[in-house]
Amino acid sequence: MRTYTMNHTTRRDSAMKILLTLLSALGCAGMLTDGAIAQVAIRGKTILTMSGPPIANGVVVIEAGKITAIGPADTTRIPNGLRVLDANVVTPGLIDAHSTVGLSGIYNQKHDQDQLEHSTPMQPELRALDAYNAHEALIDWVRSFGVTTVHTGHAPGELISGQTFIVKTSGNTVDDALVKDFATVAATLSTSALRKGKGKTPGTRGKLVALLRAELIKAQEYLRKQENAKEDKPPSRKLKLEALGRVLNKEVPLMVTAHKAQDIANALRVAREFDIRLILDGAAEGYLLLDQIKAAGIPVIVHPAMKRAYGELKNMTYENAAKLRHAGIRIASQSGYESYVPKTRVVLFEAAIAAANGLSINEALATITIDAARILGIDHRVGALEVGKDGDVALYDGDPFEYTTHCIGTVIEGKVVSDKVR
Repeated sequence: MRTYTMNHTTRRDSAMKILLTLLSALGCAGMLTDGAIAQVAIRGKTILTMSGPPIANGVVVIEAGKITAIGPADTTRIPNGLRVLDANVVTPGLIDAHSTVGLSGIYNQKHDQDQLEHSTPMQPELRALDAYNAHEALIDWVRSFGVTTVHTGHAPGELISGQTFIVKTSGNTVDDALVKDFATVAATLSTSALRKGKGKTPGTRGKLVALLRAELIKAQEYLRKQENAKEDKPPSRKLKLEALGRVLNKEVPLMVTAHKAQDIANALRVAREFDIRLILDGAAEGYLLLDQIKAAGIPVIVHPAMKRAYGELKNMTYENAAKLRHAGIRIASQSGYESYVPKTRVVLFEAAIAAANGLSINEALATITIDAARILGIDHRVGALEVGKDGDVALYDGDPFEYTTHCIGTVIEGKVVSDKVR
C-alpha cells in the first residue's frame, strides 16, 4: 500500500489550536489565523527549484505568503510554529500558460459557458475579469494536480474574442485570485474564426487579416486624437480602440491563435507591420517556420498534445515543442480550449508528453513553470522556488512526469489549498 507523508506533528497541531483559542477569546483570532495558515515549511527528498540545480533532502520555508528560505535540510532552519509538510518531489506551483478555466464550466451547459461571445467578430473590449467564476469546479480540479496559476480568458473562435488575465487557482472572488487584470488581447487567425454562410464575414483568411489591420489602423488614429486633444475637450472614449491602443503601445501583447504555417506567417507579418508584441498560440505547424519565429523573437504557447489531429491540425506533431525549443524559441505548455468536454486538460500531462518526445525533463518542467512565467511577464512572482517569490508549491510522491505519480498537495502563497491525492 502506498504511504503518503503530508502531516504536521501532533504537538504543533495542539499548540496551534490552543493559541487560536486564546486569540479568539481576545477577539483577534480571525485576523491572525490567515497569517498562521500562510506560514509553512515543506521538506522534499528532491526539490526542483527551476532557478538552479535540484536540492536533495531540502526545505522550503514560506512565511507571510513568500518564500523566506530554501536549501538543504541540514543547513536551513525551520522557524518554530510552522506547519511542516513532506513529499518525495517538490516543484514550483505549475502554471497553465493558456486556458479558459473559470469561464468554461465543468457541466458544458449554456449557464456555465462564458468563454466565447459570437455576436461580432471584433470585441477586444470584453474583459475576462468580468466573466470569471472563482467557484468553478474545474479550478479545483486543476489545482489538485499542482496548478497554482492560470492565464485564462476568452477562447479562440472569433477574430478578436476579448481580453485574457492571470489568476491564482484560489480565492473566494476574482479579486482575491488576481495576478494581472489584463494580460493579452486574444485573436484568432485560423479556420475557427471564419463564419460560414452567404453574406457572413469574415469568410476567408484574407478578410480576417484585412479586418484586423483595419481595426489596428483605427486604434492608431484614436491614439493620435487622444494625444492631440485639448485638455478641456477630450474625445469620446471607445473601449474597443482603447484596448487595441494598449496593444499598439506595447503595454500588452496580442496573443494570436494560429496553427497552419500560412496563418502563423500572417500573424508575424501583422506584428511586424504595426510593431507590436506578439505571442503565438497553438502553432501546430510552427516547426515549418522555425527560422522566421526565431528571428522575430516571438514566444510560443504550444498547442496541447491532446488536441485532435484533424483539419488545420492535421500536420501537428508531438515533437513540435522540442523542435521549437531547440531552435532557441521560448515555449510554454497549455491546457487550451475545446468546445466539447472535458473543458480543460492538465498541463502536467501536456508537459510529460513533450518530455517523451524530445524535451529533457528540465526543459519540459520549464514549460509549465519558469518559462511560462517569463512569457506571461510574471516571473518576478512565480515560476521558480526562490527567496522573495510567492510561496506557490506543488508536492508529489514521485517523479511528476511518471504516470503512477500522485500530486499529494498544493500550496498557494503559503496556504495549503489542496491535499487531495491525484
